[in-house]
Amino acid sequence: MIPANIDRQLLRVQKPARYAGGEMGSVMKQKAEVDLRFAFCFPDLYEVGMSHLGMKILYSLINREEGMWCERVFAPDTDFEAILRREGIPLYGLESFDPIREFDVIGFTLQYEMCYTTVLNMLDLAGLPVRSADRKDLWPLVIGGGPCACNPEPIADFFDLFQLGEGEELMLEMLALCRQAKKEGWTKPRFLRQAAKIPGIYVPSLYDVLYNDDGTIQSVVSKEGAPPRVTKRIVKDLSKMYFPDNFVVPFTEVVHDRAMVEVLRGCLRGCRFCQAGYLYRPFREKDPEALDVQAKTLCAATGYEEVSLTSLSTSDHSRLEQLMERLLPWTTQKKVNIALPSLRVDNFSPRLLEMIRKVRQSGLTFAPEAGSQRLRDAINKNVTEEEVLSTARTAFEGGCSSMKLYFMMGLPTETMEDMDAIIDLAQKVVDLFYRLPGKPKGRGVQVTISVACFVPKPHTPFQFRPQDSLEEFREKQKRLLETVTSRKIKVNYHDAATSRVEAILARGDRRLSQVVEAVWRAGGNLEGWDEHFSSHRWTAALAAAGLDGDFYACRLRPYDEILPWDHLDYGITKDFLIREDQRAQGSRTTENCRRQCSGCGANHLLGGACFEADESVL
Repeated sequence: MIPANIDRQLLRVQKPARYAGGEMGSVMKQKAEVDLRFAFCFPDLYEVGMSHLGMKILYSLINREEGMWCERVFAPDTDFEAILRREGIPLYGLESFDPIREFDVIGFTLQYEMCYTTVLNMLDLAGLPVRSADRKDLWPLVIGGGPCACNPEPIADFFDLFQLGEGEELMLEMLALCRQAKKEGWTKPRFLRQAAKIPGIYVPSLYDVLYNDDGTIQSVVSKEGAPPRVTKRIVKDLSKMYFPDNFVVPFTEVVHDRAMVEVLRGCLRGCRFCQAGYLYRPFREKDPEALDVQAKTLCAATGYEEVSLTSLSTSDHSRLEQLMERLLPWTTQKKVNIALPSLRVDNFSPRLLEMIRKVRQSGLTFAPEAGSQRLRDAINKNVTEEEVLSTARTAFEGGCSSMKLYFMMGLPTETMEDMDAIIDLAQKVVDLFYRLPGKPKGRGVQVTISVACFVPKPHTPFQFRPQDSLEEFREKQKRLLETVTSRKIKVNYHDAATSRVEAILARGDRRLSQVVEAVWRAGGNLEGWDEHFSSHRWTAALAAAGLDGDFYACRLRPYDEILPWDHLDYGITKDFLIREDQRAQGSRTTENCRRQCSGCGANHLLGGACFEADESVL
């Protein structure tokens, strides 16, 4: 039941379903039977957060535990935020409508650097101090996780602890400690010291950062028994890992409104710009049998008519065709669409296309990332132009007439000739369509190219490389538009100013906490959305703090520099990243993990080799 003070406000907002709760599949519990309450906060709008698979997994995982209750919390849009502040209604959980400041644990998933100011706004809406040091009591404990936890230093002052890596096992271990601390009446300092002993838990307040005169880091020193280096957690066997048998089904449209099954974790390709490909190593697959059961169960429970085979690179699953053969009989019968959002051009077979075409499927999406072969080799994409065109041919002959191609600009070693090659490649795809004798009759082709700005990210070979300046990005974007001569090619590109702030935060240190807070206090919130982002707020906050954005975003980092995240071990050695960066400068490629181990170090997380010898791929 929605409380009256909230219910009467919902008709005043644009999308009341975001804030009303009560969806099918949401978990309700009796408060008297609960001894630990968890607020799972997604620092973005409801329709974005409700599309996130990680939130669905951990929501169900915690709620299956007796005595624990996990509720969902999303950032309100500006219209509802104004009402909350005016009416004095604190930020609440969607299941109980209780203020989240009354919960035991408030957990934020950090998917994108531009959500940092939203985190502070949500804490403030909850009626809590934004800085950890100002929250003297242990409860509510404020924690963070997700990909941005790989370098949480720019927001370290706001969190009590971070969970590094995968949460299925780590979350329950930490919550068990919370239960013990609550029962025994621990102080906050005692709890944090004990939590730091759990592998994968990083407590920023137990680490002192010292700086050199030039602003670089001199040392990071652990104290009070905290480990000098914190190693991320992984789940070794995905097929036996917990996975939900039901999802919360929204009343309103969300970004990805469908059932999702995770087919694999990690990536074996080693693209040098791709943070996710390194953060989620080592590569692990789920068995087709387990995936088939999970997909069928979810569709039956939720009523969804689409199931997405989700991963960083779904077509790298060694038994994808077997999986499709299992899925197609019942999905075809029940008219359930199968979405394959992550395909590669170098292993997209006619057989796979034939399977995809048996269910509803629109245009296909591929990511060559760079237009020229030299640059694709430099970033280790390991895809040739011939493979791109061969894949396009296969898709067009199979009935497709639209294709999306993803690229990046500002990549290390890039030249203007590489920019021209993006449009050249798109034009070759268009020309190929019209040369095919079996092209779809009466239909033209549409090739959409999306070009993102390169952001150097921690734990990648390009973590040392500078980002392009705003002027360089804008010059390249102008060159892109001038090069297009065909109406069959549509060009989209990302805002360079946002990418610059993203780079500052991605490679930032602990001194940036004051900048993030200043931007929030100046009105920064929901900055992943163009209409809410202001580069001027960031410029002013950096200047007021005496910090230089170019120092973080546009500076080449020496290999021997201590980086803000060097004390956080994500399984990839720094020596390996240096070797890969050096190979990039000579446009030398590295084989994928299944063909040849490159010695990245991730196998120590498994306690053995990532792959058994397989002569069939050699």
